[in-house]
Amino acid sequence: MTTFTFMLSNELQHKIDFKTKPLGALGHLEHIAHKIGMVQKTLSPQLLKPHMVVFAADHGIARAGVSAYPQEVTYQMVMNFLGGGAAINVFCRQQGIEIKIVDAGVNFDFPEGLNLLDKKVRKSSRNILEESAMTVEEYQQALENGRSVVAEIAETGCNSIGFGEMGIGNTSASSLMMSKLFDIPIVSCIGRGTGLNDDQLQNKINILSSAIEKYPEVATVDEIAQTFGGLEIVQMIGAMEEAFHRNMLIMVDGFIATVAIAAAWKKNPEILNNCIFCHVSDENAHLQLLELLGQKALLNLNLRLGEGTGCALAYPLIQSAVNFLNEMSSFEDAHVSNKE
Repeated sequence: MTTFTFMLSNELQHKIDFKTKPLGALGHLEHIAHKIGMVQKTLSPQLLKPHMVVFAADHGIARAGVSAYPQEVTYQMVMNFLGGGAAINVFCRQQGIEIKIVDAGVNFDFPEGLNLLDKKVRKSSRNILEESAMTVEEYQQALENGRSVVAEIAETGCNSIGFGEMGIGNTSASSLMMSKLFDIPIVSCIGRGTGLNDDQLQNKINILSSAIEKYPEVATVDEIAQTFGGLEIVQMIGAMEEAFHRNMLIMVDGFIATVAIAAAWKKNPEILNNCIFCHVSDENAHLQLLELLGQKALLNLNLRLGEGTGCALAYPLIQSAVNFLNEMSSFEDAHVSNKE
């Protein structure tokens, strides 16, 4: 820690502690305010032009029946996003967050003229029961495409960004990545995803166990993401890395987004300094994953939708953390007696 960083941290904490409240009375909001001040290197941080980026792609493994929904739901939901009718559209409108929808690898030919960022690497990842989800070249292209999305958004003056996803089968890809990233048995990383019943869940466990056994030699972060990941997950990894490079505040959504940030963290642990984990989802392994990263989420609403919905719902609390730091009186300003 540099002298400047040490002094800024102390000054931020002093500013927080001497607001007109008992010490620590605003709980987790105080930690959020401190974090944002540290990210922006100021005692008076601001959230500017917040954006939500939703990456969409299909998964070859979906054809094996790991989801309760058919694969065509991915492109249908993208059309719903573009029409403004999904949950993430509603919440972003409510909070004044600009939303960008990215085709990272949807198995569909979208018509021209849509407000859709075309970053398609290929139509769907490959079926990992037969071969790696993507080639090395496709993996590198997906990372670069994700970085380019954030680079363009950063040029608008945005300094706070959230990430969501859409892709039938992507909880399976995320479970596989979590298992390999942290050397955890696959069965403890698997949940019901889009709402599987008991028989469907057992089928998912059997399928993903076979997938793990097929690639015993896969070890590095890049190998894991290339072999087991989805195109939307890999683009999200690249996007998160670019957001950190540009010193933006990163709002992390649910299980799938947390797996993406975990992969980025394995390569650069400092990325967590810029992250706010917005909610703990109802997906089985998400709380365990947050604990492995040493993180606490802002909300627990039993969400399991994805799309970045947890980020949009948490955003008012994040804004409140900034507002109290900037606008709340100190004991001295308000002429209120502090405790002895």
